[in-house]
Amino acid sequence: MNLPDQPPTFRRPSAAERPWSWRLENDAGDEVPVSGDLEGQRFTNQADAESWVGEIWADLAAVGVDQVVLLEHERRVYGPMSLHA
Repeated sequence: MNLPDQPPTFRRPSAAERPWSWRLENDAGDEVPVSGDLEGQRFTNQADAESWVGEIWADLAAVGVDQVVLLEHERRVYGPMSLHA
């Protein structure tokens, strides 16, 4: 009996494939480490990045993130943008 070939191994998209990301900072502008689903999020376009932070901002604030900076590769697009009212 022949079994089908094993599917290709999943790999995370590279930074070149998903150039948009958020720098997560405290009030002093220091990067805040996060884990789980919040960690290492990258996006293919600016709209997807902005939608994500719009949906998850309260979770970010709950783990100590005070502000975010939008990056395209290493270029600062805008920010810091506060997560507080």
